[in-house]
Amino acid sequence: MSLLVLSEHDVERLLTMDGCIEAMADVLASLARGELFQPLRFVVRPPDAGGLMGFMPAHRGGPNGTFSLKEIVVVPDNPARGLDAHQGAVLLHDGETGELRALLNASPITAIRTAAVSAVATRALARPGSRVVAILGTGVQGKAHAAAMRAVLDEPEIRLVGRDVAEAEEAVRGADVVCTCTTSREPVLELEWLRPGAHVNAVGSSVPTSRELDEPTMRAATLFVDRRESALNESGELLQAGLGEERIAAELGEVLTGAHPGRTRDDELTIFKSLGLGVEDLAAAELVVRRAREQGAGAEVEF
Repeated sequence: MSLLVLSEHDVERLLTMDGCIEAMADVLASLARGELFQPLRFVVRPPDAGGLMGFMPAHRGGPNGTFSLKEIVVVPDNPARGLDAHQGAVLLHDGETGELRALLNASPITAIRTAAVSAVATRALARPGSRVVAILGTGVQGKAHAAAMRAVLDEPEIRLVGRDVAEAEEAVRGADVVCTCTTSREPVLELEWLRPGAHVNAVGSSVPTSRELDEPTMRAATLFVDRRESALNESGELLQAGLGEERIAAELGEVLTGAHPGRTRDDELTIFKSLGLGVEDLAAAELVVRRAREQGAGAEVEF
């Protein structure tokens, strides 16, 4: 059996932001139509480890069906080592035979597809004409989000800052779009800083014990999520504020398919809570593999 192996460099070259944005829009709409299988991720947290290991499976049926699994180790201290906090691989299996067909470095897939999903949400939910973007977090995700916002907004002004409170407040005030891309366990954004009609992509926190948005912000906004089940089980923003399913207006895919109108007023504060889904990794990996086959990229090995 032949296995296609794609390195970090291969994935970075093949997975363009523009292409990934369209792939994410397509897969989230497909998910909303019930065309994919998306269970909750499974997370392992050894008590004596400096990180955690997550397993994110997904399945696409049909004649060209695929099983996918992203296995990822998240090490918060890695940026201080000059490494991405996310280390792992995405595996693609043939949907009929189960044979392993491709193995891809997960770090660039995670970085690019996460920012691409925020771009899809911004395109769908931000006010028309939005231009000023505040990005809190200067790491891998902050930089990827800058590229993603440039891909969907017309000549945006990008304010990229760290978690310093004074800098964050200055960047957020007057911004049309805010992206929170930090590893903070406590809120880095306050409702009072946000202009009426702002759109927020809340990206950095993905476990119940962490949150980037404070409770007043969550209660004041119209909330959209990537997946209800994920948000209700994994989002610290919802869980720590005691918010339930009734606070979720829609999944992003439901906006994309027209099942929900999305933003309804210019002064409406909208939030997209992004947790990351296995179907996003599946779609990004399928795109990379398709382009690799076309270009003869990667290494074919016997497995």
